[in-house]
Amino acid sequence: MKRPRMPNIDTFLVALVAAVALAAIMPARGAMAVWVGHAVTAAVALLFFLYGAKLSKEAVLEGMSHWRLQSLVFASTYVLFPLIGLAMARASRLFLPEELSAGLLFLCLLPSTVQSSIAFTAIARGNVPAALCSASMSNLLGVVLTPALVALTLGGHGAGIDPHALGEIALQLLLPFALGQALRPLLRSALEDHRAVTALVDRGSILLIVYAAFGEGMVAGIWGQIGLRDLLIVLGLDGAMLVAVLAATTAVCRLLGLGRADEIAVVFCGSKKSMAGGIPMANVLFPGPGVALVVLPLMLFHQTQLFACAALARRYAARREDRDIARACHARLAFDADGIRGAAELRDGRHRVGR
Repeated sequence: MKRPRMPNIDTFLVALVAAVALAAIMPARGAMAVWVGHAVTAAVALLFFLYGAKLSKEAVLEGMSHWRLQSLVFASTYVLFPLIGLAMARASRLFLPEELSAGLLFLCLLPSTVQSSIAFTAIARGNVPAALCSASMSNLLGVVLTPALVALTLGGHGAGIDPHALGEIALQLLLPFALGQALRPLLRSALEDHRAVTALVDRGSILLIVYAAFGEGMVAGIWGQIGLRDLLIVLGLDGAMLVAVLAATTAVCRLLGLGRADEIAVVFCGSKKSMAGGIPMANVLFPGPGVALVVLPLMLFHQTQLFACAALARRYAARREDRDIARACHARLAFDADGIRGAAELRDGRHRVGR
């Protein structure tokens, strides 16, 4: 009797759930929160160092010159998202507190994430150099564009952004990547022999970010400031927003005939919003106790996008593996067919010689 087959459980999604549960039970506090913050910074720097060491200069230049891909990511981040945010903010004022409605719009004005966009692109086997350029440029532009868009759409709440933000981007992203590029000749063979190291950094950095972000919300007591009804409404609107952008970016990429690797980069970079950059910006742009509710839609969206994109990245990767297996099978069948035909022709030749 055949034993029933166990369902295929995505261990990465299980790990994400475990990270959220751990943050809910044991959030980082005090000195531990400081150390967790340092660990997140180190994980991001290591991630970009490894990508710099893996990527050739030719691939990086190609990613920067891919104007169609970069334009699509920019349009999704700073055109499509703000339009959706304006519509949702106006509609939600009828049934949500004003701070939550403002938070929905503020969420849509933020730049893309960097580390998770690139990590998910890598997991899905997409165009990592282009994703690196898109996400980095999105954050650099966001330092200027986000306050300007907030000032235009939220009634003059704009304020200057801490100039240290540019320095942090340079130190955490660009400098490690440049060091990786410089050391690429020495590390290339070692990384090719130990590819599991990069995969571990990709997934580990996301798990650490999830734990730190969710734990920060628990310590701040944000979850106790609104009722369950409002929480579910915001979560539903965040989910609808994410689905709409994922569907739109996928459809446009396929309509324009972009390759699968480029589509993956656009989908993951164009659908993300940065909580790491959004919360510091909110503290400057929305001074006062209401800032906790303003950033709540962003925190919920951040968790939603991580879970949804983790599943989507695994699906893209599985499709790629299926295609690789199918191609290998077709090649094997073709080889076998050629062998059979060759054997038949050899037999026919011998038969004719015998006659």
